[in-house]
Amino acid sequence: VQLVESGGGLVQPGGSLRLSCTASGFTFGNYGMSCVRQAPGKGLEWVSSISARGWTNYADSVKGRFRISRDNGKSLVYLQMNSLKPEDSAVYYCNAGANWGQGTQVTVSS
Repeated sequence: VQLVESGGGLVQPGGSLRLSCTASGFTFGNYGMSCVRQAPGKGLEWVSSISARGWTNYADSVKGRFRISRDNGKSLVYLQMNSLKPEDSAVYYCNAGANWGQGTQVTVSS
């Protein structure tokens, strides 16, 4: 199993980024996927999940600003992040059960 995140970077407050997670090594369409983040000096924080059928859930801190989606044909998960705030700065990880990606850094700063 391999999960590879991409799309992180530096963005100004109020800006947008789209993270991608490319999955391989398992039957992607059968599994729910999650996004978890970790800010400097803090623990892991669940951000969003999408079920195998496409049902979505969000942490209150990102609800209305972030949107998770999946493309089962390409084994991809997307996290569209809008209206970014400095407190969204973190390493964002893709998660599928016990499997984790390497993370991608998101920094929101002026």
